[in-house]
Amino acid sequence: MEQLRGTGVALVTPFKADESIDWNALEKLINYVIDGGVDYVVSLGTTGETPTLSSEEKLDLMKFTFEKVAKRVPVVVGIGDYNTRDVVKRLETCPLDEAAAILSVAPYYSKPTQEGIYQHYKTIAAASPKPIILYNVPGRTGRNMTADTTLRLAHEVENIVAMKEASGEMVQCMQILRDKPKDFIVVSGDDALALAQLACGMDGVISVAANYFATDFSAMVKAALNNDYPAARALNNKMLKGFDLMFSENNPAGIKAFLANRGLVENYFRLPVVPATDGLYQQIGDYLSKY
Repeated sequence: MEQLRGTGVALVTPFKADESIDWNALEKLINYVIDGGVDYVVSLGTTGETPTLSSEEKLDLMKFTFEKVAKRVPVVVGIGDYNTRDVVKRLETCPLDEAAAILSVAPYYSKPTQEGIYQHYKTIAAASPKPIILYNVPGRTGRNMTADTTLRLAHEVENIVAMKEASGEMVQCMQILRDKPKDFIVVSGDDALALAQLACGMDGVISVAANYFATDFSAMVKAALNNDYPAARALNNKMLKGFDLMFSENNPAGIKAFLANRGLVENYFRLPVVPATDGLYQQIGDYLSKY
């Protein structure tokens, strides 16, 4: 799964004032990030406000993304839920021929045990026609997937090929990197920690910030993967304040404020997400005017 190395971008879902999907803006964003140098795109991640999308909208978004990406870069599709049977059904029925892999978040809300998390992933991996990327984000799911559980899945389940690690626990990340199978890909899910995690041996990043910082973020990751850390540090330092602003209130409110500032999307959401406050929006504008 070498195509998962480098920079992946978790695409936002642009909306219009009436909360319908803004297809023109999505096409513009897809072209913007690909032209900026990202290595692959992720459709239907949580940054895309997928909990507010209907089943029909998710299917339309996936097909639209395949069409507009037009095989210029790989497309990873997000399919995850706390209902294992529902994930299996979607994996068996969605048209995934053009997908490179499936990004599947650990079960949320129900807070299963580590054995429950293991059995969930083992079950969906058996049903999936595409390789599975684990996604550990305890800040959203309410349960950390431990290094032991990740390594058990990586070593025992053939169709699980990679992991997006967004726990923020650096020791846990290093344990996974030390003990994983040689060909198992580990990517960061924390934009602000990505450089440090790349230095520890991660293979890339699935980024929110790359929606806006497509060129600089991709260049930072490439430099780090080529062991050019002076160049990577310079780019990371340039973006660091942006990361702080982007996530200070909510994701995707922050990244959409950045994108709206550039005219790539309109600053609309579906509840319960609301736009960034006026104060944050002003801070973002001030930062970008000097970027």
